[in-house]
Amino acid sequence: MLPFRDHNPSTRVPYVTIALIALNILIFVVSYALQTDREINRIFVEYGLIPARFHDGDGYATLISSMFLHSGFMHLAGNMLFLWIYGDNLEDKLGHLPFLGFYLLCGIAAGLAQYAAQPLSGVPMVGASGAIAGVMGGYILLFPRARVDVFVFFIVFFRIFPLPAWVTLGFWFGAQIFNGINSGAGGGGVAHWAHAGGFVAGFVLMLPFWIKFGSTGFWRRTQGHPDHPESRYRRSSVPVVRR
Repeated sequence: MLPFRDHNPSTRVPYVTIALIALNILIFVVSYALQTDREINRIFVEYGLIPARFHDGDGYATLISSMFLHSGFMHLAGNMLFLWIYGDNLEDKLGHLPFLGFYLLCGIAAGLAQYAAQPLSGVPMVGASGAIAGVMGGYILLFPRARVDVFVFFIVFFRIFPLPAWVTLGFWFGAQIFNGINSGAGGGGVAHWAHAGGFVAGFVLMLPFWIKFGSTGFWRRTQGHPDHPESRYRRSSVPVVRR
């Protein structure tokens, strides 16, 4: 189930979201275009978050630097897609600089959650997933019923469904908890607890803003939808691919 757009337009240009996406892409391109595999691994070791090194009191700056490294094109593309879908709306509500602070704090919280789950791991953790998970946690609090269009794949065919944000994001969060519990000590190469920790941090950090906007009164006023007219897309006709 892959979200690819929401029906929640921004009322101003999301400069910070665009800058974060551009910076992540730039760092990825420079890292992979100018470096050998050995040098790329050295970058991950030096700038990725290694819980064991953090446990020994070193590498605190990697809580930030690890957010801007990605292990491959699909890793980068998936993260940037989610940031583009959900980030512009939070930046719209919070303002540019508060959103940047919110994003970085969520990423730090995600790194600390992964450290707490696997404090002696020597595997570098890289990626913006934890910070973006925090954006998703804030989004589900402010816009639980905003419509999100998702590709749903059924083995040999797919359909596009508009689903409320609490379904898509709630399903994603539940999957992180389930996979984190069942992944064992190695984690399977995916930092599930960083995702879950970032999501919870984003939800908690958004609470003061939610209260400022009116708390349950904000929900009653908007019915959980965006507090401005939703985007309207023409219904897509997707053919079934026969076996």
